[in-house]
Amino acid sequence: MPPAAPGASAASSLGVLVRYLVVALVDHPDEVEVRALNLPSGLVLELRVDPTDLGKVIGRKGQTARALRTVLGAAAARDRHRVVLNILED
Repeated sequence: MPPAAPGASAASSLGVLVRYLVVALVDHPDEVEVRALNLPSGLVLELRVDPTDLGKVIGRKGQTARALRTVLGAAAARDRHRVVLNILED
């Protein structure tokens, strides 16, 4: 089995963290998807939720999204990783 790519475990654990936090916020937890992309510039996490839950994830004036990004940034900084959270809408 080939060795894991650098940052693969970080991508997994940060993705699990985002999923855990978002599932607690939404009405349709089974629709939460987190996809991790390892790019040369850092880790990108793409978050998809049910369209009716998008407002709950973003929050009033983006406060919830900002809080998610802050927690994620703190968790990533502990392991010296760069991470970006993209909230996608369909």
